[in-house]
Amino acid sequence: MLESVTATSLCGCRCNADDADGALSTACQNEKRSKLQYIWLLIAAALVGFDRVTKYIVTSNMELKQTINLIKIGDTEVLNFYYCLNDGAAFSRFSGQRWILIAVTSVVIIGFLYALLAKRFKKPAQVAAAALIISGGIGNLIDRIFNDGLVVDFIDFRLINFPIFNVADICAVVGAALLALTVIVGEIKDIRAKKDENNGKV
Repeated sequence: MLESVTATSLCGCRCNADDADGALSTACQNEKRSKLQYIWLLIAAALVGFDRVTKYIVTSNMELKQTINLIKIGDTEVLNFYYCLNDGAAFSRFSGQRWILIAVTSVVIIGFLYALLAKRFKKPAQVAAAALIISGGIGNLIDRIFNDGLVVDFIDFRLINFPIFNVADICAVVGAALLALTVIVGEIKDIRAKKDENNGKV
């Protein structure tokens, strides 16, 4: 009886005394995962807001194609603000394909949002990655819908040949890289586990 009460009080979930430990563990994991998902959704919303604020500041205080130097080493420009409008994706791909980009971005956002709410992502890093991808997608989708298909870009990193980007782009790229990293690490762990299992059978 005490075990059942304890299981109920700790997680807010009921379970029988016989399987209290297993049910408690599963219930707590599900509760933690749900809280983590909602926390990251709030973070995603905050990042969308931050993206909108930065774009508003740039469009309100800079002329189109104006450059503001931020970091310079000698004669080498490292980081600038350069206000430009992009009607395509990275490196000017799909330029002018407004509705295709809106459709693809919407499908990606809906897909990741569904997977997140359906608890398809089991690891915290995957939840974070999904939320970052969602926030990045929404940030640029707002531009494509309400700014005649033109995305506001302004971060110009000059040391490498990289397209001018914005906060939403950072979120999407970091999220995609983090998700890819978790998949790679998971595959490596699975391969090692299979090798250890095979070695144990020999």
